[in-house]
Amino acid sequence: MTFYAFAHFVCRVVFGSVWRMRVLDVERVPLTGPLIVACNHVSYLDPPALGAAMPRPVAYMAKQELFRIPVLGPVITGLNAFPVDRSRGDGAAIKRAVGVLRTGAALGIFPEGTRNKDGTVKPQSGVALLHYLTGAPILPAYVDGTGNAKRLARVSVVFGEPVRFATPGEKASREEMAKWTGEVMQRVFALRERLRAD
Repeated sequence: MTFYAFAHFVCRVVFGSVWRMRVLDVERVPLTGPLIVACNHVSYLDPPALGAAMPRPVAYMAKQELFRIPVLGPVITGLNAFPVDRSRGDGAAIKRAVGVLRTGAALGIFPEGTRNKDGTVKPQSGVALLHYLTGAPILPAYVDGTGNAKRLARVSVVFGEPVRFATPGEKASREEMAKWTGEVMQRVFALRERLRAD
């Protein structure tokens, strides 16, 4: 058993027993091929919750400060995370992300770039850029309940339908990629209604 598989099992057990995690529409997750998973972000628990819900391994771009924390740094490195410098346009991180997708793997991204508890953080266009560069479909995902984890609120993860915007071989402007990013976030937050309907 790989370290990732072991950690995935542990997270499933912990989220299932402590926060009674439920996962909706997991059948929408493509099991093979490159995939960009775009998710909302309110808590430090969002990455492990999303990873536990995913039926396939997922790598994350994570802020570089996390890799300097003893124990946590080596653990997230072992879970396929790689650092990104949020203070500037990090070309190396984008190149690494493109490389991950071109191997046919899944990449998890929180387009808001940081925890966004009040919904005021403007999403970054990295998700659209990676889609444009690789052609990988974008899978919207929504995590709920992690913001109230201390109160043992139930954690839920719901997946949307994969979507594509880019046309192979055609160039896209920054304005178009900004529009794609906005549409992705609309799809992410629309998944809240799926949770309320269940």
